[in-house]
Amino acid sequence: MSLVNGFLAGADPAAMQRMAGRSGIAYGLLKTPGARVTEEQFSTLYRLLATELDDEMPGIFRRPLRNGTLKYLCLSLLDAPRLEVALHRFGQFFHLILDDFRLESRRAGALGHVELTAEPSGPGVSELGRELMLKLVHGVASWLVGKRIPLAMVEFDFPRPPRADDFLYLFPGPVQFGGGHTRLSFDAAYLDLPIRRRKADLKIFLARAPEDWIFVSFAEQMMCYRVRQYLADCLPATPTIETVAQALHCSVRTLYRRLTAEGTTFQAVKDEMRRDIAIQRLTRTTDAIAAIAYDIGFDSPTAFHRAFRHWTGSTPKAYRTMPERLH
Repeated sequence: MSLVNGFLAGADPAAMQRMAGRSGIAYGLLKTPGARVTEEQFSTLYRLLATELDDEMPGIFRRPLRNGTLKYLCLSLLDAPRLEVALHRFGQFFHLILDDFRLESRRAGALGHVELTAEPSGPGVSELGRELMLKLVHGVASWLVGKRIPLAMVEFDFPRPPRADDFLYLFPGPVQFGGGHTRLSFDAAYLDLPIRRRKADLKIFLARAPEDWIFVSFAEQMMCYRVRQYLADCLPATPTIETVAQALHCSVRTLYRRLTAEGTTFQAVKDEMRRDIAIQRLTRTTDAIAAIAYDIGFDSPTAFHRAFRHWTGSTPKAYRTMPERLH
């Protein structure tokens, strides 16, 4: 929901209610700390805002990125001989159209970096703006070479936000806050990969925006995703950490250490998995709340209600009360 509110920050209340409703988001949840939206709901909201405001980063930067910006960005990259050249062009493209920041890519030993630096004379770049630009760089770069690029590190120069755990769903790699840089770091070998996409591939990529560049697929090989997928496959059973470690061919100690390094815990992964499945069922189906509770491993609807309120700050019924959807 923090992403939703970031995009809606400049809208008047009537527009907020209308946009939220058309995206299938209950308006009353917008100001609820801990509330969640599905990827489908967020992506629908993004497309509605981009179309209505004629801005593909709706209200994020001082000047709008007119509809068609992502298309022409990608077209300028497709004939690059390798990713290193494409990333240089990426930075030059945004230098031509925005005064808010500079994007610079470079090699440094075994690592490649893409760094965002705010222009000293500019208005500054919001935290959301910095997050989204790094996401766009990573998403477009991964699409160009035909594989998701693992990240050695993601760094932000702002303090750790309350919603820091959500960065696991945005960046496939460890995230640090409060340093002196806002940048992505990855194996420099990826800079030498050839561009594998052609103009014919672009239509599908654009049609699926922002799904294909903003969200991390759960196929990623971070341990938290593997644990999440295993737990989801076992529902309604809820395996212990010992069972999961054995299934993933590692010790409990190794599993604990890997999850800690990724900024999470076994219990947090289990709670987030059940929370997200519950929200998808509540917003996409008419299944009884009691049935959803049992299907995600709760012994009673009462226990599910209590856990759901702890996870989201709202009741399951608040998510079931959805306005008319966009068709």
